Amino acid sequence: MKKRIAALLGTALLAGMMTACGGGSGETTAETTAAAAGGATEAAAETEAAPEETSYKSELNVAVAANPPSMDPHGINSNIVGSIGMHIYEPLFSLNENYEAVPVLAEGYTVSDDGLEYTITLRQGVKFHNGQEMKADDVVASMNLWLERCSKAELIKGSTFEKVDDYTVKMTVPEASSDIIMVLAAPIQFAAIYPQSVAEAAGPDGISEYIGTGPYELAEWKQDQYVKLTRFADYQSPEGESSGLVGAKPASTETIYFRVVTDNSTRIAGLQTGQYDIIEDLPLEYYEQLSSDPSLTMDVETGGTLNLFFNTTQGPLANQTLRQAVMAALNCDDIMLAAYGDPNLYMLDAGWCPPDDAVWGSDAGSEYYSQNDPEKAKELMEEAGYNGEPIVLVTTPDYSEMYNATLVVQEELKQAGFNAEVEQYDFSTFMEHRADPAQFDLFITSNSYNPLPVQLSVLSQAWAGLDAPEVAEGIAAIRGAATTEEASAAWDELQGFLYEYGAASVLGHYTGVYGLRTGVEGFDYLRYPIYWNVKVPE
Repeated sequence: MKKRIAALLGTALLAGMMTACGGGSGETTAETTAAAAGGATEAAAETEAAPEETSYKSELNVAVAANPPSMDPHGINSNIVGSIGMHIYEPLFSLNENYEAVPVLAEGYTVSDDGLEYTITLRQGVKFHNGQEMKADDVVASMNLWLERCSKAELIKGSTFEKVDDYTVKMTVPEASSDIIMVLAAPIQFAAIYPQSVAEAAGPDGISEYIGTGPYELAEWKQDQYVKLTRFADYQSPEGESSGLVGAKPASTETIYFRVVTDNSTRIAGLQTGQYDIIEDLPLEYYEQLSSDPSLTMDVETGGTLNLFFNTTQGPLANQTLRQAVMAALNCDDIMLAAYGDPNLYMLDAGWCPPDDAVWGSDAGSEYYSQNDPEKAKELMEEAGYNGEPIVLVTTPDYSEMYNATLVVQEELKQAGFNAEVEQYDFSTFMEHRADPAQFDLFITSNSYNPLPVQLSVLSQAWAGLDAPEVAEGIAAIRGAATTEEASAAWDELQGFLYEYGAASVLGHYTGVYGLRTGVEGFDYLRYPIYWNVKVPE
């Protein structure tokens, strides 16, 4: 996949990358020799030319495609919430560039012999944005709230946190497992630490004050306009070099604006004119055109799957045979081409994890993938007793890949004889419909890769309502496996079940493209784009 992408980037992109990565200071010595004609006295002088110091903007402007529905990463499985949120809040542990769990607000931990108690020591002197020092009471309140609200915390359901002293907490888990710290470190709906007062005041919709320990604090949030973050003057950065989501976080630019620009052409025009330094969710139909612009650099990240989720609990698709009829009708190549615009920017594969992952890469269930067989679909529809009930696909035009893919799925279902209808909403409203099985039959989302397959959204009942005992049994088998080979085999079985049951289908693996003004320094990506190292020359 990387080779295919690299071939497409071309000379202009490579030149842009060299511009962004090049530079540095050097020493120039000039020796002047003055001699009069005919043998005058020589005089030599050395002068050192000081390198011209680069000046940087105090403001970074990032254009995003959708308004964040929340500023509470505990309860919202959304890229935009996590991406902005990780600059405001921090967890006990997170992932470095090698996807290893590393302490952030924690200093370290020990595990009891039976694997059921984790004693976690906290860093001292860490300040919240309100000036209070982070202590064990804050961590206990935040982590117990996270356990209650986060669907990713279902993996350690029944766990508790309690205070040992001001800088030590104890986590008790119901079952021993080797992945506990990795669960705490996962960046999806991450376990942000809030002040105790904020966590304890949280209502059904989460927190109402947005105070963290991160390198930036929330200065202003204007719905549908922008989110403004400013550098936190008292920030205590973790030790070590910046690596993924851990280590040094210098807050290189004083102010970050996340500008909500839902119109694709407006977002692109703003990048070209310099109104925006970086744009997220670059529409891929513009990729080839923009990559040839020397003033721009395209950053391509392979990071997840585009997925079709089924309502398995109510409505016409509660019938498993009818769900299989939908699966039979799908032509994933056409769907992915509509979503991403260029075959070099996606890959067809049935696996929910990266295909080249030695442990979690799997082709189980691939016989159900991209069948492109409308006649088989019609036979299954008749077997299921389908009588033309509406099949409602909910989507949002705020994310073009999701929207375009939905329209193609609708057409493929119509060709097979389904009465397929599309309902489109702004992103926040779409997220509300997606979370309520009474308001959808199908929906498509792009979901980034997870460090562990047991954290995939498809396995969470809170995501699309999937409620099958085989899911819990499969997760338990993976987490309880004695060897990686056993864990891999257990994941094969669970992925195969997802396809056979018709819970959801991977449509394909995607790349995300970020547009940067050439010269932007320090941009990085791990699950989300990372901005605390970014600097923009004047």
